[in-house]
Amino acid sequence: MGRRVMRHSLFLKVYLTLLASLVVLALASGMFVHFSDDEDERGWSGRRDAVLAALLPAEADPAETRIVVRRLGEAFKADIALFESDGDTIATVGEPLAFPREHSWQSYRKGKLRHFVTRLPDGRVLAARVGIPFGPSRTNALVWLALIAGVTAIAAWPIVRHLTRRLERLRHGVEAWGQGDLALRVPVKGKDEVAAVSATFNRAAERIEKLIAAHRSLLANASHELRSPLARLRMAIDLYEQQPGEARKEEIVRNLAELDELVEEILLSSRLDHNQPVDLSQSVDLLALAAEEGARHGIGVTGDAAIVKGDPRLLARLVRNLMQNAQRHGAAPFDAQVRKLGETVELSVSDHGDGIADGEGERVFEPFYRPTGRAEAAGGWGLGLALVRQIAERHGATVRHERPSGGGTRFTVSFPAAD
Repeated sequence: MGRRVMRHSLFLKVYLTLLASLVVLALASGMFVHFSDDEDERGWSGRRDAVLAALLPAEADPAETRIVVRRLGEAFKADIALFESDGDTIATVGEPLAFPREHSWQSYRKGKLRHFVTRLPDGRVLAARVGIPFGPSRTNALVWLALIAGVTAIAAWPIVRHLTRRLERLRHGVEAWGQGDLALRVPVKGKDEVAAVSATFNRAAERIEKLIAAHRSLLANASHELRSPLARLRMAIDLYEQQPGEARKEEIVRNLAELDELVEEILLSSRLDHNQPVDLSQSVDLLALAAEEGARHGIGVTGDAAIVKGDPRLLARLVRNLMQNAQRHGAAPFDAQVRKLGETVELSVSDHGDGIADGEGERVFEPFYRPTGRAEAAGGWGLGLALVRQIAERHGATVRHERPSGGGTRFTVSFPAAD
């Protein structure tokens, strides 16, 4: 029961707000009509009294006055009585009327008859009871306003219900998605704000589903990649215990370094995936940074001095991964080049190996990608190139794979040049 009340709460709020607005509008309009009618009544009363004073002058012959009173009664089908100021009757027509007291001189309606009293300029008093309209036309505006409000309320019911039903469908979809149905998408109907919210939710849901799938794949691949160095490390430790030696000790250290590097890359990839802040305010000499990494890996670096904005440690990781990738998966000779092309700075790292198979140039940037035909024991490409693309994107750069005319593989990163 509680869920049903909550489900309809928005509908009730919207609908009751509409009804309240109609009530306020009706009351305001009724007050306006009421005061307007009073103003019309005062204006009409003044004109009516002036006409009656002209028709019944004080100096007129009593016989003529009685004739005028009779004709007025016949014309308006009214009961009329004309009195002296002291209450004596001067002329009368129709049903007799009593001399009105001053406190009851206000005009009023009783049934279909309208009663009014007029004091003439000479003090005489005329009382009338009229059976046909004898004054400004007045209709019951409040009744019409109530009728209009009722019709509007009835017409608004399906419209508001349609709107809130779509919101309910969106809510149910979000609840189902939040309970684990990540493939669910809500229907997008129309071009209004509700449709825009549905489309935005679908885009966000698709993005999150892809991120979760990527993280699951990363976890599965990382677990698989960790097994090889762990197995080698376990075997090296067993052999070292049986027959200690410098070679086996170096093997243990090498496997530990490989594990440490893999864990570091996983953590860095996760940090970049979660859009943690990266300091891009520092000016970095890309040629000097590449030359320093090239000296560590025995790769020559040539080109132009060029400044880019970014994080020196991440940029160093990008250059290092490109060089290590060339050495692990390519063949000598290796070379790196930095070029400044107008508003762009390009960093290229090349090797002269067999190259990458057709159709797999983009897939090499996937985490732990394993090329076609590569044995499981040989391992995949790890996170090296995936990190290169992540770091490049965080610096507003792009990375692409190329096949030089002389063979081999070239990876090029294009950075925006610093001012």
